[in-house]
Amino acid sequence: MLEGIKVLDLASVGPAARASRWLADYGASVVKVGPMPRDGAVQITPPAYAYSAHRGMRRVQIDLKSEAGADAFLRLVADSDVVIESFRPGVMARLNLAYDRLKGANPGVILCSTTGFGQDGPRAQWAGHDLNYLGVAGYLHCSGTNAEGGPALPGATVADSAAGGLHAVASICAALVGRATTGEGAHLDVSIADGALSLMSLAVDEFFAEGVEPGPRHGLLTGRYAWYDVYRTSDDRWVAVGAIEGRFFDNLCRGLGCEQWVGRQYETENGAVEAMRSDFASAFASRSRDEWVAALAPADTCVTPVLDVVELTSDEQYVARDAFVEVTHPTEGSLRQVGAMLAGQVDATDLPIADMGTTHTRDVFDEAGLGEAAIEALIASGAIG
Repeated sequence: MLEGIKVLDLASVGPAARASRWLADYGASVVKVGPMPRDGAVQITPPAYAYSAHRGMRRVQIDLKSEAGADAFLRLVADSDVVIESFRPGVMARLNLAYDRLKGANPGVILCSTTGFGQDGPRAQWAGHDLNYLGVAGYLHCSGTNAEGGPALPGATVADSAAGGLHAVASICAALVGRATTGEGAHLDVSIADGALSLMSLAVDEFFAEGVEPGPRHGLLTGRYAWYDVYRTSDDRWVAVGAIEGRFFDNLCRGLGCEQWVGRQYETENGAVEAMRSDFASAFASRSRDEWVAALAPADTCVTPVLDVVELTSDEQYVARDAFVEVTHPTEGSLRQVGAMLAGQVDATDLPIADMGTTHTRDVFDEAGLGEAAIEALIASGAIG
């Protein structure tokens, strides 16, 4: 879907790197732009398997702090559609590569600045990671609790992935559509904390409308009722239950042998919620996880197994959907990884994988129209590598 779109990615890890990963899986041509190696400098190098082994991506090194390097970068910008960066606010300006200068090189370029808290506001310069953004957005407060009664840590980087990476991808794709009409690029201020707040809009809007503060097990979707929860089974595994609709709830009750609760889904008087939860827990504890799933899942009850990572890699549904692929890494050999799973993405096995310790500098700059002599001179000067 994004064949022909050229992306320059200045990020090495985090939400911005996730965004370029997904853009490449949609067919975009992604060039990772890294710094020139320096003695004593700390370089963040993800393991070979990370970010799907950077399949379908190429790499160049540029000294953006030098005038020659910045000018060389602008030559690439002139031939590109999207630039992704994840520096703290103000860094691109200090490099003399703020949006206005990029726009001067290419009026249609889309600059996606991905930061923790956005380009402005009192937290703009704060450092942070996934957990911090989930914390300020109310996500952790509304999640389950740990053994000490505090917010439980999520099992995936929700902020980096959904609030940051997919947020950036959606904004970039919208900007590309807009550019097709106006011919103009855009500067996208992608705040991960803003994206996390957007994920929490149901809870926040409920507070605005009802004046009730959401929290753990407060809402329908956070475990207030027994029919939206997880339950331990006899083999010390777990099932997830999400029987929101009335007919699914009644099916669940009958399947568990808890017919006394049929038609009483929202009953709350006289401790009904916890009594129902206790009855469900006792029923689920009488059989193994897989036995319950086999009995209930096909019967319109909204029951699924809680799979660990090892189990899901051989799960029949994911296998049927070709979720996992085998690829070949030039130094690590055969790697099994999650394929390009989002709708409309390319076949991941069609994307070549290069060793990220190598560069494609000559090819990339040649495609941007820089002659061989100029490329060699820049390499010799240390501006690019």
